[in-house]
Amino acid sequence: MKTIGIIGLGNMGRGMALSLQRGGYDVVGTDASGAIRALLAADGIRVVDSIREVVAAAELVVLSLPTAAIVSEVVAGAGGIIEHAKPGLIVVDTSTSHPDTTRALAARLQAAGMRIIDAPVSGGPKGALNATMTMVIGASDKDFAEAEPVLQAMSAKRVHVGAVGAGHVAKIANNLFAAAHLLVAGEVTRLAAAAGVPVERVLQGVNAGSGRSFVTEHNFPTWVTSGRFDSGFTMKLMRKDVRLAQELTAGVGLDLPLTQRVAELWAQSADSIGDAEDFNRIVELGTREALAAA
Repeated sequence: MKTIGIIGLGNMGRGMALSLQRGGYDVVGTDASGAIRALLAADGIRVVDSIREVVAAAELVVLSLPTAAIVSEVVAGAGGIIEHAKPGLIVVDTSTSHPDTTRALAARLQAAGMRIIDAPVSGGPKGALNATMTMVIGASDKDFAEAEPVLQAMSAKRVHVGAVGAGHVAKIANNLFAAAHLLVAGEVTRLAAAAGVPVERVLQGVNAGSGRSFVTEHNFPTWVTSGRFDSGFTMKLMRKDVRLAQELTAGVGLDLPLTQRVAELWAQSADSIGDAEDFNRIVELGTREALAAA
């Protein structure tokens, strides 16, 4: 494969486009925003105005889009990939989406002679720009092998977890863990402070023991205790991912009370923490309300 298309050139898509370019690929992309298209053109990426122009040039197309509904529209809607692409195209969806959506799109693409791989990513905009992301991948063995050189140019680690849709199951599980760990870590650090022990010292102890997590080892020093809160991932996006976990839980017929409580708390946080704020702000849940009432 020589030419890779990218649909969705925001924080993540821009980084992936530049990583692919550094990896020796010709990259052609588009985005709904004219301002973003202009920014990527300034980066030296070939930017076009339509999906039709992207699929006319590309042998593999990467999607970096915010919701499953938008992915469906881009793939199967009017003016979308199925309408314009040639048979043989591979679509790689790096969005965090619903596995049922992906499987339904896989069937429609297969009928048109095309294929889809779900490869949702972790690592944020910095990881996309530096090709240090992790991908959890749902695909047939054949499609994964064919696409892996392209995926390797965008990521540091790739875990093939199963057939189409499995990548999105794994990513929903990952983000549910992160959502829950942030809530617990926020409460634990408030407990430590109220008990008179410096939060940083408590975290050092936790990170030397069995309670540690990526949240306590990485999120807190990088974005929380530093006060930066600039991970590039918003409250709105994490709320969406937690809702996906709820939908998946309901779809498989399970009663998961802790998952339900995590979802309730993330939903309630909208009353005090805005959609555009950094998702690590969830550690402040309950404190803003107390300050406002004081």
